[in-house]
Amino acid sequence: MMPVNTVTKPGFNNLVTTLDKRYRMPSRTYFSQTAIPELHMQCRRRVAAELKAVEFFAATTDMWSSRTAEPYQSLTVHYITEDLHLEARSLQTAYFPEDHTGENIAAGLREGLACWDLPEDNLVCITTDNASNMVKAAQLNEWTRLQCFGHRLHLAIENAIKDGRVSRAIGLCKKLVGHFSHSWKKKAALTEAQKELKLPEHSLITECPTRWGSKEKMIARVLEQMKAISQVLTGDRHARSLIPTWQDAEVLESIHKALHPLSEFTDALSGEEYVSISYLKPVLHLLATSVLAEDAEDTDLTRSIKTKVLAYLNDKYSDLNTQELLDVASFMDPRFKTQYISADNLPAIKARLKTEMVESARRTHNQVNP
Repeated sequence: MMPVNTVTKPGFNNLVTTLDKRYRMPSRTYFSQTAIPELHMQCRRRVAAELKAVEFFAATTDMWSSRTAEPYQSLTVHYITEDLHLEARSLQTAYFPEDHTGENIAAGLREGLACWDLPEDNLVCITTDNASNMVKAAQLNEWTRLQCFGHRLHLAIENAIKDGRVSRAIGLCKKLVGHFSHSWKKKAALTEAQKELKLPEHSLITECPTRWGSKEKMIARVLEQMKAISQVLTGDRHARSLIPTWQDAEVLESIHKALHPLSEFTDALSGEEYVSISYLKPVLHLLATSVLAEDAEDTDLTRSIKTKVLAYLNDKYSDLNTQELLDVASFMDPRFKTQYISADNLPAIKARLKTEMVESARRTHNQVNP
């Protein structure tokens, strides 16, 4: 999207005139004070009309910073329409200059729902990251909260790789990526080496701390291009020290073996166009019995990372209220039903669902026959 002042630039006006000499470009003031506000109100009225038909909904929220470090609070609601389509609407990305305390965040979220006439009692669950202020905000509002699985898995991995050997190997990867990123000559040399060695002509990947899984992708790409990297750097006495040793390569292989199978789970369980909460119990079971299960060929480091990730996730999802929420969700999913629910918990889950269905039927009856 281009800024509003684009309409004042001679080049843009010349382009429009060339396309159609009859067209008269509206002023910058028209766009900023009339066209865009009207477009905003049209969109708001349309969303408000949709939300009037919504009875129950879930929400997601996060705190953001703009490129100029201005703080914002986002709020998105998720609901199922009468024709059984899952919809999501971003209600706000509101400027949030207040201190990011649990109290202020809780008040901001309540205000966000109130602005759209959404009753708090109809909020079934809110998904947040695992920051203490977010946890406290949900507690203060007495809202059912679910931790974001992608963020939780990211934290589990970061916790599992706190190891001196890992830090050195990952630090070396970052230096390698930086070295090839800042020199077009080195990039060209890498491409030539890839062709000569018949390796995929892929660029190295930079780790982005805010993108879950980017560290593993960086490691995987360095391993893929190890021969080409070594060939390019061998003749450079200034950069030769960046060539990974066999010990570094072994550490990177161990990390990759432990973490690569997890890379697909983050995106799969962070989707917006389908319900993902019912997958959580099956995924945790799959991690414990297959993906993170010990393998006879695992190195000590691979085994340690797997064990730590699994222990972290099991601990963070051990809360009884969270377990009940996950049990209900998987029970309602026809693909899973009772497969991942403890036999001891099953009677309570069935009783809860019966109660909720009776209450829902009663409420619907009262609406039809007031």
